[in-house]
Amino acid sequence: MEVLEYIFGQYKDYSTFHIILEVIMVITAIISVLYSKRNSVLVFPYGIISTAIFSYLLYEWNLLGDMMINMYYFIMSVYGWYIWTRKGAHDQETPITSVTLKEWLISLLLVVVTAIAVYILYVKTNRLEHIVSYIDMITTGIFFAGMWLMALRKIEHWLVLFIGNVISVPLYFYKGYSFSALLYIFLAIIAVIGYVEWKKYLNNENFLEKK
Repeated sequence: MEVLEYIFGQYKDYSTFHIILEVIMVITAIISVLYSKRNSVLVFPYGIISTAIFSYLLYEWNLLGDMMINMYYFIMSVYGWYIWTRKGAHDQETPITSVTLKEWLISLLLVVVTAIAVYILYVKTNRLEHIVSYIDMITTGIFFAGMWLMALRKIEHWLVLFIGNVISVPLYFYKGYSFSALLYIFLAIIAVIGYVEWKKYLNNENFLEKK
């Protein structure tokens, strides 16, 4: 009971409306990532719902860096939905592929640029506090890169998101949003499972191409 009180005790002063929204956000995020693991395009509509709600909550919580992540997730979910369903020359969906060196460099640049942008946002809003703010900058950049790679259907996006999820777990517990912290634990586990399943799919596709 003491553990549950420590994890969820802060919600006693939390509005019912916001609790309901956070639970809906968590549920739709879980559904979205499960569809992602299955390589299903339904990852995006549920992702759109989840990120829209989370963006609102983070605005209410005055967590602007995390809000930027989810606004970006929302945009990339719309973009990814288009990319995944776009037909190619042979009426095939965009295939799963591995990240090229150029794409890794772009991803790294995206992490750095995003972290700098969040730093400027913290400074401009006078919210720069301690190491938590800097960790938030880094995770924002990591998630930005991961979602970009996901939209391009790159298998390594699972690895990038896994790193961001692991870092986010203690960050959200520290902030006092335990439902969201538990969600990130779940997302980290799914990221590992998703990578393994996508790897099997990619290996099978490569095998069929060689036959």
